[in-house]
Amino acid sequence: MTDGAGQRPNSKYRLSKPDDMPTPSSDEGLNFRYNREHRLEKAPQSVQNLYKEQKPFRFNLLGPLVADRPRKMLFFVIIFLCVLIFALSKFGFFDTSYILEGNKLDITGTDFEGTTIVTVRKNAKNDSAYSGAVDVAISVPMPLNSDGSPPTEGDYPIFYHRLFFTLAKEEQYRFAVPFTSPELLMVFQTEKSTLQFKLQPE
Repeated sequence: MTDGAGQRPNSKYRLSKPDDMPTPSSDEGLNFRYNREHRLEKAPQSVQNLYKEQKPFRFNLLGPLVADRPRKMLFFVIIFLCVLIFALSKFGFFDTSYILEGNKLDITGTDFEGTTIVTVRKNAKNDSAYSGAVDVAISVPMPLNSDGSPPTEGDYPIFYHRLFFTLAKEEQYRFAVPFTSPELLMVFQTEKSTLQFKLQPE
C-alpha cells in the first residue's frame, strides 16, 4: 500500500480560511461595477421614461390637438371650415327663405297620404312690411307638348289658395294641397309683387 493510501481524497483542498489570510481593512476603497446612470443610458426608451421625473398633470385641451404637424393641420382646417360656414350663413348663402314685400317667408312641405301639407312661416322684417291678401297657386312641373307648346291648365293639377298677412310680426299658416309630387311649382302674388319658386316636399 502506498504512502497516500491513508489520505482523504480532498486533503489537498482548503476547506476553511487559513489563519494567515489578510482581512480587508475598512479604510480600503471598494470598487463597485454597478453604475445606475450608465445602465440607464443603454436601457430602452420606455424604461428611461419610467425613471424620469414625472411632471404634475395639467389639463390642456389644446395641447393634444396640436401635438404634431398632422394634428395642427387638421385643427386649423376645421377652424377654417367653421369660420367659412359661419360667414356664408351670415350672408344668406344657406338661407332657403324668400322675401315678399318686406316679409321673410320660410316655406316647407310634407307628403301625407297623397296630399302635401304646406307650412308658411312669416316674419315681418320691419313696420312697412306688406299686410293683406296673398294669392297662392301650386302645381306640378309638366313637360312641353310634343309640338313644343306649353301644356294647358287642364293637363296638370293646380291648386289655388289665399292667405291674409296681418300686422303681427310673426305668423304661421298651414294648408293641404290635394296632390303630391317630388317637386312643386309655387306662386305667391300680392297686388304689386309676385314670388315664384320650386318646393321639394319631405
